[in-house]
Amino acid sequence: MAFALGEVRPAIRADGGDVELVAIVGTVVRVSLHGACRGCPMANSTLADFVAERIKLYAPEITEVVAE
Repeated sequence: MAFALGEVRPAIRADGGDVELVAIVGTVVRVSLHGACRGCPMANSTLADFVAERIKLYAPEITEVVAE
């Protein structure tokens, strides 16, 4: 998980945000979005299309990535 987040973090930070792993519960990964990501209208897209895609690439058993 840390490796996948490490890959997406530079792009997210470039836009003024950040992502942090909160917990892994079964097949669900919980992350926290910080900075510019909080309240951004594109945050859901970033989470689903970028963060979740990268996590599932390395851990295909993950079924869902949610932001807290």
